[in-house]
This record gives sequence, C-alpha cells and structure tokens, in this order.
Amino acid sequence: MPPLRSVRLLDQMRERLRYLHYSLRTGECYLYWCRLFIRFHGRRHPA
Repeated sequence: MPPLRSVRLLDQMRERLRYLHYSLRTGECYLYWCRLFIRFHGRRHPA
C-alpha cells in the first residue's frame, strides 16, 4: 500500500477506504461511526 498523504485520522481513513475501492456511501457510513466513537470517548486519545 502506498504511504498516506494526510495527517488527520479521518482523512487517512477516507484515503485508505478509497484506495481499497470501497464505495463512497460505505466510506461515509464508516466515517460517521468513527466520528461518533471519537465523540463518545470525549475526543481523547485511548492510551
């Protein structure tokens, strides 16, 4: 896989999903759930 160009997590996720040929709607759904997960945990790093 080529290296990711973006620095931000959700942009990296979007870039990787497109590289793996996921549909746009599937990518939007995955990003939506990821955003909810991040917000639920108070936008803190899990470590």
